[in-house]
Amino acid sequence: MEWLVAIAIGVMTSSGVYLVLRARTFPLVLGLTLISYAVNVFLFVMGRLQIGKAAIISAETTKYTDPLPQALVLTAIVIAFGMTAFLIVLALKARSELGNDHVDGMSYVAEEQENKVAGGDAK
Repeated sequence: MEWLVAIAIGVMTSSGVYLVLRARTFPLVLGLTLISYAVNVFLFVMGRLQIGKAAIISAETTKYTDPLPQALVLTAIVIAFGMTAFLIVLALKARSELGNDHVDGMSYVAEEQENKVAGGDAK
């Protein structure tokens, strides 16, 4: 079971890094989301998941699991959701202003016009 979770974390991380290195904003957002999922799974597995045991300490329970990783993952999910929403809005704004979704921030239409003007002066 540990190997399966470790492989899943590795695949999510490597896929996320690959998507982050793409030149477009939508794969960048997906890559950051995959990396945050991989971190969440890592944090959850770090707490040694125990099945059938309570996360809240009470007088009736004799065995319990550590609630800290669950709290960390819940907090990370909320932060990742907010970050993803912000990145999507930022990408949509950049696309509407530049006319493309490249992460370099350059408008290729403006770049082509600059090249045409520079080429037009030389002729």
